[in-house]
Amino acid sequence: MKNKKQRYSPSLSMGTHNMDRRKFLNQTVKAAIGTGIAMGLPSIVPASVFGRNAPSNRINVAAIGTGRISRGHDMPGVWKHDFAQITAVCDVDARRAADGQKLVNEFYTKRDGKPFDGVKVYSDYRELLLNKDIDAVLISTPDHSHAMIGVAAARAGKHIYMQKPASLTIAEGRVMTDVINQTAVKFQIGSQQRSAEQFRYAAELVRNGRIGDLKNVYVGLPGDPPGGNKNEMPVPAGFDYNMWLGSTPDVFYTEERVHPQKDYSRPGWLRCEQFGAGMITGWGSHHIDSAHWGMGMERSGPVEIWCEKVEFNTGGLWDVHGIFRTGARYKNGVLMTVSNEFPNGIKFEGTKGWIFVSRGDYQATSSDPTKPGEQAKKIDASDPKILTSVIGEKEFHFTVSSDHHGNWLEAIRDNKSTIAPVDEAHRSCSACLLHHISMKLKRKLQWNPEKEQFVNDAEATAMLSRAQRKGFEVK
Repeated sequence: MKNKKQRYSPSLSMGTHNMDRRKFLNQTVKAAIGTGIAMGLPSIVPASVFGRNAPSNRINVAAIGTGRISRGHDMPGVWKHDFAQITAVCDVDARRAADGQKLVNEFYTKRDGKPFDGVKVYSDYRELLLNKDIDAVLISTPDHSHAMIGVAAARAGKHIYMQKPASLTIAEGRVMTDVINQTAVKFQIGSQQRSAEQFRYAAELVRNGRIGDLKNVYVGLPGDPPGGNKNEMPVPAGFDYNMWLGSTPDVFYTEERVHPQKDYSRPGWLRCEQFGAGMITGWGSHHIDSAHWGMGMERSGPVEIWCEKVEFNTGGLWDVHGIFRTGARYKNGVLMTVSNEFPNGIKFEGTKGWIFVSRGDYQATSSDPTKPGEQAKKIDASDPKILTSVIGEKEFHFTVSSDHHGNWLEAIRDNKSTIAPVDEAHRSCSACLLHHISMKLKRKLQWNPEKEQFVNDAEATAMLSRAQRKGFEVK
């Protein structure tokens, strides 16, 4: 894709039958507007001729992973836009893949008032990525497979919307970031708080000095409970468990290590360290990302990290952290404290006051730690006048987005930047993982954010990556 601004052109990744479609459209336009423009006719017919949402302009999207977050958040976030269409689904669990196909087909049937059966099903994302008719992918898989699929999708030239966190380790996150930056694909991490007005406004108020010099940031995250059935179970029919394990160690199957077979409730893998780090990345990728916005550190990270207390769950299958309190110092002197003891949200504390921001009672999924109707404050401040402050035209402003999936799709269509690009996704995830490493080592760590290296600490350095099973490496 060229750097200059242009309307999205699916011709960059279309198959032979679509070449025939373009030939037909070109001939139609020539007949309509005369024969004196045979040379230089655009390969995609102008939107003014057939409409902005004509099939030739539509972004074909595939959903990789059709579980809870995909069904309830990511696929609906795409299908509501007329200039995009979900044309394929992929899942290593055949039952979930079929459910995903049915869900999408039923949506388009109801929307358009006529039967729709145009969604293709895949069990292997690698096969899906070979389909040149697919322009973009939703990666809504477990955390441990994000970077592996992201790297493959970028190399296949597919635009990427990826659920957070960006990676399982800092090392593989850096690999994925570098690969994506070498391509022209548009990447959006699913940190949808960047498209929520109160988080943007809070960060702008802080960046423009409304609470004076920023000194402290307090990040409140939930914790995870112990539990989980350790009993080995037979792998369900139609479930490629080996592919699901991906780069992580080969361990026996039990349902609460993976996802429920009968419904789409909260999956057990979220509470197993083999596949993620727990709430420090699960919710931390949202709140630490939003904190970085206000701190002006969205492309950097802390220089010092420590753990004040932590308890890791024991006794059952689930082994991620429960209660915890960690801290970090940034190069500008700002201190960040992260704990399950604080209210869920972010508090910015400066020399002239404070601002607190949260999701209020919004839920992305039913397991979010707030409930509709609770009417928790989305934004609060030490002085109400702070929140009525008008940010001037010449002051600092973030790009405005009110629809996170829509922002990604518009970036593809209009060849512009997304609001949550890969470099910033990687930095937010890295900060979370640094806190997690401090929990594991239970001591102070020195970090060089420019080099992305620990300072003279071989033990901590060894935790920047994990051993990867052969055939599933992130290279």
